Amino acid sequence: MITKEQIKTTGATFTPRELSIFLAERIGYYITSKHSRVLDPACGEAELLVAMGEVLSERGCDFSLTGFDSNKEYLNFAETRLSTFSNMKTELILGDFLMSVDVSNFINHPSLFDAISTSEVNNSFDVVIANPPYVRTQILGTDQAQNLARKFNLKGRVDLYYPFLISMTESLKEDGILGVITSNRYLSTKGGESIRKYLSENYEILELIDLGDTKLFDAAVLPAIFIGRKKKQKRPSAANFIKVYEELNGYNGELTPIESVYDVLKSKHSGYFVTENGKRYKKTSGNLKYKIGSGSCWEMLSNRESEWVYKIDKAAKNRVEDFFKVKVGIKSTADKVFISDKWEDLNGTKPEDDLLKELISQENIEPWNATDNFELRVLYPHISVNGEKQTVDIDKYPKAKKYFVQHEEKLRARKYLIDAGRKWFELWVPHRPDQWKYPKLVFPDISLKPRFYLDTNGRIVNGNCYWIVATKEEDVDKLLLIQGIANSKLMTKYHDLVFNNKLYSGRRRYFSQYVEKYPLPDFDSLKAKKIIAIVKDLNQSNGTLEISKLENQLEIMVAESFGVEPIFNLD
Repeated sequence: MITKEQIKTTGATFTPRELSIFLAERIGYYITSKHSRVLDPACGEAELLVAMGEVLSERGCDFSLTGFDSNKEYLNFAETRLSTFSNMKTELILGDFLMSVDVSNFINHPSLFDAISTSEVNNSFDVVIANPPYVRTQILGTDQAQNLARKFNLKGRVDLYYPFLISMTESLKEDGILGVITSNRYLSTKGGESIRKYLSENYEILELIDLGDTKLFDAAVLPAIFIGRKKKQKRPSAANFIKVYEELNGYNGELTPIESVYDVLKSKHSGYFVTENGKRYKKTSGNLKYKIGSGSCWEMLSNRESEWVYKIDKAAKNRVEDFFKVKVGIKSTADKVFISDKWEDLNGTKPEDDLLKELISQENIEPWNATDNFELRVLYPHISVNGEKQTVDIDKYPKAKKYFVQHEEKLRARKYLIDAGRKWFELWVPHRPDQWKYPKLVFPDISLKPRFYLDTNGRIVNGNCYWIVATKEEDVDKLLLIQGIANSKLMTKYHDLVFNNKLYSGRRRYFSQYVEKYPLPDFDSLKAKKIIAIVKDLNQSNGTLEISKLENQLEIMVAESFGVEPIFNLD
């Protein structure tokens, strides 16, 4: 049985039988030829190839099945399974598919791998069905990562399925069909821009299915299915999308009974569903909206949802990014050394109090207040001199120096910091020390609900949070307006619809790229002033009943500022 460590390092997550059949059936819907040459570039134990073969057999088609994998044990098992198609040609290749495809057309320079025969791979297949590995390239060995970077012209942190998508495209004939299961991250993240751009340029998109938090895999991956026809497009195709999520946002209305999530996928209707064992799913479907050659996010909204979002956007006067830049908190890359709530236990090796600063972390924050017990502190060896960040003279802090020396081996292992000309005991990302004193909004990077907290006590922000700082007194009210809008149920609904980025159990990701795009009403309007006044009361309130009453007032005023109905319960 494959282990969690193997999944992490290789990305090898086998496709469940029912999902394989579903994908093969959807691909089969678009196949018109009586003969199909089928490829799985990372076939594992051949679950997808078997499913595709069964679908084509039922249709009376002639076909061949080809699978690549670098694991011989998997291929031995795959060979046994494919023997059921004895009257069809099957071929299993032990090797790295990524190194078997010539992508020189993609990167516009001669192939670096001319020694590898590509004549039987490039432009050869009618169908590619795949569930390529989910793994970041930096987790791979150095040599393999560098080879991939050179061959595919990759830079930075890239998921391995991106070079797979390029290679699979090169292996398809013109008008060939691609059906691929990947992580859904590329649908909504900034890092997915290049993938969205590439797919829109090279495919007539047929179907996009976001399987969200349905837990169809053992690995912690939120999967998505892309089905497309290889074709250079001049205009977007009439593609359909489906979104299925287990988290219902507190919906307690009528549920349609079904046997499994696959019944939800096959249903012609959207809505809310429940299985016999109590699993509940929300399904949304409609027409996918996207721009060819653009890295902008694809819109996956029903007509009703699209109209609601349009109203908000049309009424918006500004976006958060028009006033502020959203930053992530400090990064030490050695948190166990720099961050603790037990500094007092160190006795003689406790660093000087001057360098121990109160730290806001995600566990401290609520929307309108933070816990009073700020025992979590960070050892912060940075100071501001005339507005410029400097590292302290560690010789002036003998206790801190002694403490750092105890952890010197671990700190010096951060070679990237040393190579950048920094001192070995610095934080990797300390930000400007002079900015902590100003009022700032702080919010967790991942949270079940919005928790935008206004800090006016000069605390430092941990790396599991983002922050927005107002360095001018006249900008503080803008922070309060953002706080009110961001903490509202209206903006939570907008966030879910536009950025489509939920994790398991309804947790949301509050990346800077999303929050900077939050719409805002006219700052000088009467409604904005009322929102700010309500937020000031909320930031000073204590009782639960008082907060609940003020939050209802806030929802009404936020909704009025955008010209829509207030939201008191998300569904």
